[in-house]
Parts: sequence; C-alpha cells; structure tokens
Amino acid sequence: MLRALSGETVWPPPVWLMRQAGRYLPEYQALRRRARSFWQLCMTPEFAVEATFQPIARFDFDAAIVFSDILVVPYALGQDVRYEDGEGPVLGMLPELDAMIGDPDAWLGRLDPVYEVLRRTRAVLPSGKALIGFAGAPWTLAAYMIEGRGSRDQRAAKLFAYREPERFGALLAMLVDIIAFHLGRQIEAGADCVQIFDSWAGGLPETMFDEWVVGPTTAMVAKLKTRHPGVRVIGFPRGATTTGYARYAERTGVDAVSVFSDVSLRWAGEILHGKLGATIQGNLDPVSLVVGGETLDRQTDAILERMKGIPFVFNLGHGVLPETPVAHVARLVARVRGAP
Repeated sequence: MLRALSGETVWPPPVWLMRQAGRYLPEYQALRRRARSFWQLCMTPEFAVEATFQPIARFDFDAAIVFSDILVVPYALGQDVRYEDGEGPVLGMLPELDAMIGDPDAWLGRLDPVYEVLRRTRAVLPSGKALIGFAGAPWTLAAYMIEGRGSRDQRAAKLFAYREPERFGALLAMLVDIIAFHLGRQIEAGADCVQIFDSWAGGLPETMFDEWVVGPTTAMVAKLKTRHPGVRVIGFPRGATTTGYARYAERTGVDAVSVFSDVSLRWAGEILHGKLGATIQGNLDPVSLVVGGETLDRQTDAILERMKGIPFVFNLGHGVLPETPVAHVARLVARVRGAP
C-alpha cells in the first residue's frame, strides 16, 4: 500500500475498500448491538478496534482504516453530534466562531479515544498491513456544520458562504488548522497514511470548487506535511468534474487521488498520473459488488487492465453498500490478488 502511494507500480495492486468495516458484515452488526449506538461504537476504543480489525480478519485486505467518523471534528469543536437510526447524522446549531477557536489541545482532548484506537490497532496489526487515518475536508465539514445534516445540494452552506463570505472564510480557515492537527495526531498514534474525504465536492461552480475545496485542502496538506514530512495523503474529492480532479491533483499536494465510479480510468491514468504524477485509487461501482458474479468479474478485470503499469490502489468509487453479500467481497479480493 505505502509503496503504491509513493508512486511505485505494485502488481497485483494493493486492495482495501471504503466502508470495509460496516453493516454488510454480520460480526459488525453484532458489535453494533453491543455498543448500542454508532457514536458509542466510534468513541469506545475496545469496540472501535474490533470494528477496525473485522474486515482484515475476514478478507486480509492490504490496509486497515481506523473505525471513526468525519464528524468527530465538529464534536471536538463543541457542536452537538448525534446519529439517528434511519436518518444519519444530525448536528446541533453552529456555535459562534469565537467560541470554537482556542488551543488545539483543548479542541482535540475530546478525541483521545480516536488516537487510542490507532495506538491499539498499530500494536497488533500484522506486518505488511498499512493503517489509514482519515478526516473530512474543510468544505465537507463546513457544509455539515451549517446544514446540520447531510444534503443533496448543500444549499444552506452555499447560502451562508455567499451571504457571509468573511465569516465562512474564517470557518474554513479554522477547519484547515484543526483537521491538519487531527490528521497529525493520527499519524503520531500510528497511522501510516491518511485519507481526506471531501464528500460534498461535487456540484460546485468552478470558482467555488477552487475556493472551497482546492484552496483549503492545499493549505491543510501543506501544514500536515510540514509537521510530518514524507506522510502519504490520499484525497477523495467525491463527484468532482474531470477538470476539477485535475486541478485538485495538481495543486493540493496529495500523493494519491481516489476517483468516483464515473471517472474514466483511462483519463485518470493519462492525466492524473501521467501528467500530474498522482497514484490512482478506485473506482469499482459499489452496486456491481452487490450484484457479484460475472458482472463483478468483468468490471474488476476492466479496471485491472486499464491500470496495469500505473501506481494504483484498488478500491470502490465510494463505500461498500449495506446490502453487499460477504461472499462477493471475498470474490473481489481473490480476483484482484490473482491479477496477471
């Protein structure tokens, strides 16, 4: 995994899946019942370490990703965060910016359980397996904090940004600092590399994509790499246009770009890697993993064929869907590992 993120062509490619620890696993469902709530599962090291290891034990993926959530950062800043069954995350009122600004140690003291999960996982993770830390990107976290929940079009966040650009800019700048600090703490606790999830990067006008996605991510990655030289960073600007992906890869300083299922891997290989030097991660359609069989085999083989000879990490275009049969994931991993 780390060799591929460093620009080396590794074949067969390393494989892990976004949301590889989750509701499709019966052992996760049992753990979730023991924890009683998703948030309790995330913030209890005993539970979160077990969830982190479950897909490694079952499928022998090349990387474990710490079991946590991108909304731990708003929680650390003092915003109420809760998860309602069937509705997803619900956040309380956005606190006043002055109330959220302070000593990073004070911000992140509430996140010690996340770092403890990384420490415990690192201590027992088999050699040769990478450990991935992660965080939400400034734009995506700002959108959640303003909207109070997920949204199809992030309308409330856009209205806030257009009507109060100085206040919105201050929020993004604050998030740049705290997310870089949070990612750094994860590296210090044992993460080998980190992924930045910009889940709401799609659908933005070009200038806003540059101002709200590319600019803050560039500043955040620079801060992180100044403190932790050599750390490998994966960026996932979900739903970006091809020109958006290209500007993101060129300017942000990430080492790898994870691409959504609708992105041409031929284009990604020629532009994102060939011209801009990024490792590519992706981009199997999660629905094909639900279907399995020959459909899954064909799509997997097509991705492998297009990425041969290119620094590449096999993954989905997004996360594993809850209805995915466990046997299909095992079939995928075997198919990738058997790539000629």
